[in-house]
Amino acid sequence: MECTVLSNKPLSENFYLMETDCSRDAQAGQFYMLRAWGVYPVLSRPISVFDADAGKTSFLYRTVGQGTGMFARLKPGDALGLVGPQGRGFPGVPGKTALVGGGAGIAPLYLAARRIKNADVFLGFRDAPFLVQAYEAAADRVVVNSGGFITDDIDPTQYDAILACGPEIMMKTLYEKCKKTGAAAKVYVSLESRMACGVGACFVCSRPVGGGNKKICKDGPVFPAEEVFGL
Repeated sequence: MECTVLSNKPLSENFYLMETDCSRDAQAGQFYMLRAWGVYPVLSRPISVFDADAGKTSFLYRTVGQGTGMFARLKPGDALGLVGPQGRGFPGVPGKTALVGGGAGIAPLYLAARRIKNADVFLGFRDAPFLVQAYEAAADRVVVNSGGFITDDIDPTQYDAILACGPEIMMKTLYEKCKKTGAAAKVYVSLESRMACGVGACFVCSRPVGGGNKKICKDGPVFPAEEVFGL
């Protein structure tokens, strides 16, 4: 599918928010395979859905290489190829929910905050924070940590469910904190991986999860934390 870029705004030195006219709905935690070129680079890039509403789809992404660098050069009116939405997103969970994100992992939490009632958001940044006001408008409470560890700011015993996305060490620390404090919260984590097809046809993103090999693109990217870190 081809869509049109509506805006592509820099938020910091390495982060951009791109809005497109893609009108498909998506679940928080799902992703699209994006492509803004012809033959090379060979692979499309998996990018989480930041928001999907009113006939538009937005992507928050970090420039880390050639492909995402090409995304950063897109202007309003440019064409963008999309395949998706793909994967399994965050499940619907009852009760009080904490949304915990670090770095580019904050991306899927905005849509989650808009659609989940009774949710607090915890955002971790290495440098200056961004989009905080947008999250404040979507959530009950927003906690921001710049340069430290966002996992220090959450009391997992106060929540019925925790949805996390970000560096794997952050999510593992959060899961271990839940176990140490005896928190009853159900924890779900979104894993990041290099992908080739993005639809489960290959095994590039395969990794051990829950006692067997799972494809991050199709079986995930969201998994119960105990299946990832509890082995």
